[in-house]
Amino acid sequence: MSAQSVEELFALDVLIDDEERAIVDTVREFGARRLRPLVAGWFEDGALPVRDLALELGELGLFGMHLDGYGCAGTSATAYGLACLELEAVDSGLRSFVSVQGSLSMFAIRAFGSDEQRDEWLPRMAKGEAIGCFGLTEPDFGSNPAGMRTTAKRDGDDWILNGAKMWITNGSVADVAVVWARTDLGEGSRGIRGFVVPTDTPGFRGIEIKHKMSLRASVTAELVLEDVRLPASAMLPEVEGLKGPLSCLNEARFGIVFGAVGAARDCLEAAIDYAGDREVFDKALAGYQITQVKLADMALEVGKAQLLALHLGRRKDAGGLRPEQISLGKLNNVREAIAIARECRTILGANGITLEYPVIRHANNLESVLTYEGTSEMDQLMIGKALTGKDAFR
Repeated sequence: MSAQSVEELFALDVLIDDEERAIVDTVREFGARRLRPLVAGWFEDGALPVRDLALELGELGLFGMHLDGYGCAGTSATAYGLACLELEAVDSGLRSFVSVQGSLSMFAIRAFGSDEQRDEWLPRMAKGEAIGCFGLTEPDFGSNPAGMRTTAKRDGDDWILNGAKMWITNGSVADVAVVWARTDLGEGSRGIRGFVVPTDTPGFRGIEIKHKMSLRASVTAELVLEDVRLPASAMLPEVEGLKGPLSCLNEARFGIVFGAVGAARDCLEAAIDYAGDREVFDKALAGYQITQVKLADMALEVGKAQLLALHLGRRKDAGGLRPEQISLGKLNNVREAIAIARECRTILGANGITLEYPVIRHANNLESVLTYEGTSEMDQLMIGKALTGKDAFR
């Protein structure tokens, strides 16, 4: 009997259409040809050739691919999710690059920006000619964005921004930042507004964060804003309060639902290949019952996670996906992906801790994925609120 992949075992191909399959094949081929041969080195060096990759990813149409107009591909949400899956099968940092560009920066400008802001930035960002970042998280405020200390104060017709943002993907290489700040336009979180900030504006600095042990093939930065003067037209005019940034986070979290499946699948495939080649007591490791039990259990979780992702993708395309359902997907799929990466490491033994194989790289990356765009605890509270009707965040 010939070996089957998880996709074949679960007959997942029948759940995607021809256009989606073509996107999967294109991204998978690009990953195999352009990214996989180099990603371990990028991870080890803690560096990513962002500018070169941006143009290539833009040429493939991956930036803002689920958005309409302005040079964006206008694909389905499910197709976007499947592209995220294939990118994260290579490395979570690469999926983060595409996700932050499209689901955070571009989505914010597309959904809430003025026509002028959209015309200025979206076509260039879709091509990868301009790179964006998204400034919400602060050094002291992550899960509670309402507590942000970054301020935007009016000075005549201008705004003056002061504050700091932390853990910002692309922050030190971006051309434009979508920055969320507290204004005097309302009480509490109602006064929070978004601003489109060209990063060459005086007073804006992006400082790369070094010494990471996770997402090393990704640029992460601190943003510092010191008396950054912006015209009134820099404000995103179509949203106020936390609705804006939280809706952007839902877009990014949706991509993670799919992306985590890719990381888990890649770990499993590496473990299956290794177990087939590795001999233990004159027999292939794959031929032992305990190994097959591990592989079977992991294949079950990978397949279930992809089924859940596809279901949520179809719900999003139908316009019926709720935030708590996205939390279901992220909580389950990231949690299972981490467990699978760790289990696969046991099959590879000592070889599992080297960058010759992708498993430890995925495991390290997934520790960040578990936390960003909403921690697992926040996802649990979202689900708990949906089940009980009671808000337990405070």
